[in-house]
Amino acid sequence: MTETNASLTDLLRPVKHVLLDFDGPVCSVFAGFPAPDVAQSLQEGLEALGWKMPEQGQVETDPLALLRLVAEHRPDLVSPADRRLTLLETGAVQSGRPNPGGEAVLRACAESGRAVSIVSNNATAAIESYLAAHDLTRYVTRSVGRTPGDPASMKPSPRLLLEAMSGGETQDFIFVGDATRDVEAGLAAGVGAIGYANKPGKRERLEAAGALVVVDSMDSIAAALEASS
Repeated sequence: MTETNASLTDLLRPVKHVLLDFDGPVCSVFAGFPAPDVAQSLQEGLEALGWKMPEQGQVETDPLALLRLVAEHRPDLVSPADRRLTLLETGAVQSGRPNPGGEAVLRACAESGRAVSIVSNNATAAIESYLAAHDLTRYVTRSVGRTPGDPASMKPSPRLLLEAMSGGETQDFIFVGDATRDVEAGLAAGVGAIGYANKPGKRERLEAAGALVVVDSMDSIAAALEASS
């Protein structure tokens, strides 16, 4: 189902707790420190510990994918890799770019009496650093980043969502994410997902993954939250 004002408002009306992905819906984490540069820095640090890419000449430009690769081929290096990536992410968010509509969603949740949890594959320390720097901490009940030293906890695994939902009823939650892994994690956790198509081609992929509604703007979600309160 694609976005209509009525369907989005109806979907959000019973929601008491919004689960919100971080990189995309809230901000662009690597806007000032590009992901390929972060991945390169991570790899250089790992090479000093004896890491070699599994295939000669292979280059991984996604730091989170590189972390998964380390877990697959060198489990002994996962903890130092995660610690280094956390430091790199925390540095990256200092120049992260706020996403138009992201703060509006946080405000709309607060004004309508809904709780918000950030659920992300990024490190919790990086999330909390960004929120503090932009005076957004007051809008967020909880930040749940990947489990340190355990890349398998990252979405599309439902583990982070289930942690954020602990003690609540699934029907009270909705998850907003911009990647198919977000929708897949939501389905696995028993929670409906709103897809945020912030780039060409994402709408089709998010719909195919099973998103209940797909929006092109976070402001649409903010408006629907206000209308459904």
